[in-house]
Amino acid sequence: MRDVDLNLLTALDVLLQERSVTRAAGKLGLSTSAMSRTLSRLREALDDPVLVPAGRAMVLTPHAEAIAEEVHALSASAQVVLRPPQPVDPRHMEREFTIRANEAFTQLYAAKLSAAVSAVAPGVRLRFVPKPDKDIGPLRDGTVDLEIGVISEDAGELRAQTLYRDSYVGVARTGHPLLDGLVTPERLCAWGHVVFARRRGRSSPADEALTALGLARRVTVVVPGFPAVIAVVSASDLLGLVPRSACLTLPGYDIALFEPPIAMPELVISQIWHPRMDADAGHRWLRAMVFEAFRKGP
Repeated sequence: MRDVDLNLLTALDVLLQERSVTRAAGKLGLSTSAMSRTLSRLREALDDPVLVPAGRAMVLTPHAEAIAEEVHALSASAQVVLRPPQPVDPRHMEREFTIRANEAFTQLYAAKLSAAVSAVAPGVRLRFVPKPDKDIGPLRDGTVDLEIGVISEDAGELRAQTLYRDSYVGVARTGHPLLDGLVTPERLCAWGHVVFARRRGRSSPADEALTALGLARRVTVVVPGFPAVIAVVSASDLLGLVPRSACLTLPGYDIALFEPPIAMPELVISQIWHPRMDADAGHRWLRAMVFEAFRKGP
């Protein structure tokens, strides 16, 4: 394939539409002589005269007539592809966004976020899907548009924006004997625990802190989410350690909170996306809606 100057495409489209070197030059902001040189280049590239004199006017050659419609469509498509993303009008957007988040987030923010989105973008649908692990594959392949949670250390090229900071608290049923005195690491380990664990065999920050003190807790129940931890704790003598925000989703349970007697890391909750969606106008709008929802709180 010989070299083709695609800059000639727009000039060819205008010449075929205007059928005049002078009018085409004016439309493209060129001098008549510059437009004439462009026409010469087009004639050489196409091996066709393109425009020929007909009295005081100019007419298209049969080849130029045959390609005029296709040239116009190609020129329009090229301009759309090469134009920067345009601002989105939420009122006319028809789109579905898939958000991956844990159960606590969905219970706490899904209704509020959905209401805010529906109020300004009735054609947008939010699909919330569970977060069984931190696999970044769904963000890379586009099956998930946005993830809410703690960004993993191996997040690679992913982008993240901090939404809020959370901390761990201990949970026990109201009236639990642990709460009768000072909660120490030793007393914490004297009772059974219910934990949320995604990966079997992976140690948690609590277990690492206890190991550093020469202690270990006895885990008797493993559940698939923090809300389930709270539910089990409320109906038993088991203890749990959960993010403080998770306790806001289950106000009906009869539980008491206590500060963990061990060093626990701060949780930085972010919205996470793949960089290929950075400039997508609809995605940028969604991220702004999510950020606003968290700014105002549950």
